[in-house]
Amino acid sequence: MDSPQTRVRAYHHRTKHQLQRYAAGPETLDWDAQPDPFRRWAGAPLTPLPLVADRIAAAWDDLFVPGRITPRTVDRNAVAALLELSFALTAWKQSGPDRWALRVNPSSGNLHPTEAYVVAQGIAGLADGLHHYAPREHALELRASPLQASQGASSLWIGLSSVQWREAWKYGERAFRYCQLDTGHALGALRYAAATLGWHARVVSGIGHTELAALLGLDRVADFGEAEHEEPELLVQMVPSRQPIQAPGPWADTVRWQGQANRLDARPMYRWPVIDDVARATREPMAAASAHTSPPVLLPRAPAARGAEPAALLIRQRRSAQHFDREARMPAESFWRIAHALMPKAGVPWDAWPHTPRVHALLWAHRVEGLAPGAYLLPRSESAAALLGDALHIGNGWQLVKNAPPELPLQCLVEHPTLSRTLRTLSCHQGIASDACFAVSLLAEFDTVTDAQPWRYRQLYQEAGLIGQVLYMQAEAEGFRGTGIGCYFDDAVHELLGLQGERVQVLYHFTVGVPGVDNRIATEPAYAGRAPIPEQLHATP
Repeated sequence: MDSPQTRVRAYHHRTKHQLQRYAAGPETLDWDAQPDPFRRWAGAPLTPLPLVADRIAAAWDDLFVPGRITPRTVDRNAVAALLELSFALTAWKQSGPDRWALRVNPSSGNLHPTEAYVVAQGIAGLADGLHHYAPREHALELRASPLQASQGASSLWIGLSSVQWREAWKYGERAFRYCQLDTGHALGALRYAAATLGWHARVVSGIGHTELAALLGLDRVADFGEAEHEEPELLVQMVPSRQPIQAPGPWADTVRWQGQANRLDARPMYRWPVIDDVARATREPMAAASAHTSPPVLLPRAPAARGAEPAALLIRQRRSAQHFDREARMPAESFWRIAHALMPKAGVPWDAWPHTPRVHALLWAHRVEGLAPGAYLLPRSESAAALLGDALHIGNGWQLVKNAPPELPLQCLVEHPTLSRTLRTLSCHQGIASDACFAVSLLAEFDTVTDAQPWRYRQLYQEAGLIGQVLYMQAEAEGFRGTGIGCYFDDAVHELLGLQGERVQVLYHFTVGVPGVDNRIATEPAYAGRAPIPEQLHATP
């Protein structure tokens, strides 16, 4: 069998869209037969959670000032708020006979492959053990419980997994890429939600695929039966203060398991075995946990245009724009603040990501005040500037943008008034790529990362998805709106940028602008008619 590195490269090349053909996918879609977007565990006790996010007063700008928000007590109410602001529904939409839900965490095609699990120890009002979050009900399903309750300090972890078939149903072989992007989006949503509670959050490094699958109960084949399996992705620890990050111990043999997974698609029309193959090739082995690091020195941050508004409001208002006002322009100050938020030293949510930045932003300015239309490079690490300078061959003589804030190493690669039309073509002919105020191509340090450790192929896409979540939220905070674009012609973008070989690869496109409104679509509340559960949020004494 080929090495994992060879299989990763083969998958990446095989799933590239080309101008003359798209990556392999279904030839037809029956939207009436779409997979169930909600996983449930039949037989697992269900615990409804209170809807308490409206009581969180923290402003958006408060999330980025260390110590500004008093940490909340880690109890059932705070866990409910954390999930309400990271994975819950935000609205129901209806157009004619079609009705669908929107969620806090964005997803490719609104298909939502990401599932969230809660590992709780010693949390008041919540049973010890493993819980699955059911977003439609805003409730927890108790999957596993120890026979003895914890006597130690309260501890909370959130595990993320992917139901890969949800994406593959629509996108075919390219779905593995999108599942990883969605994992990154979900991590960003989780970190912002934790910040509203005054908590820290960090990905637990060193835990391997086998250990994470066992912790989340995803290796229990009998519990899935004929249902679609889930691929473990990340484990994130929530802590009210900065402290060492660690994984929980393995479940004891006496733990009681409950629940049977529901089948999401009883009549799948296609099979994509290459997805399972790349998933196996990118599973991380067990490794020594990374040492806890000190927080970085934060870059100065200017207040956002809507920065005084409640963070919970902006988080739940996040939407993916379907089309943009092609005449709208963005003030330079808003653009600088959005670009600033992409830098690792911006703080939240980058303090949750324990890995060296390997994904960088190429910004296509279409209509930004103070910037000529063209391509601009934002390296997200000091070492990347030389690598990208050697790999990219576009423009003649790069120059630092003089009117950019001094902490932003933004370089002008080329000025060109018609690049927006080119980018539209390269983004699978989608108007949102050219009609926005600006667009982004996310470029990854590819071969040196994946050759050494093939499981970092997942991490590159997860980092790109995390950048996407920052773009989503910072656009909202500036009064704009964003949209992720997973469909682009990979090698045609590389050709435009003069990229040769595989040192650098494009992983994601994104656009930000002023959204249009479709009045034909009706909006309904996420949890209309649900009787409130009277609960309060408490600050840590």
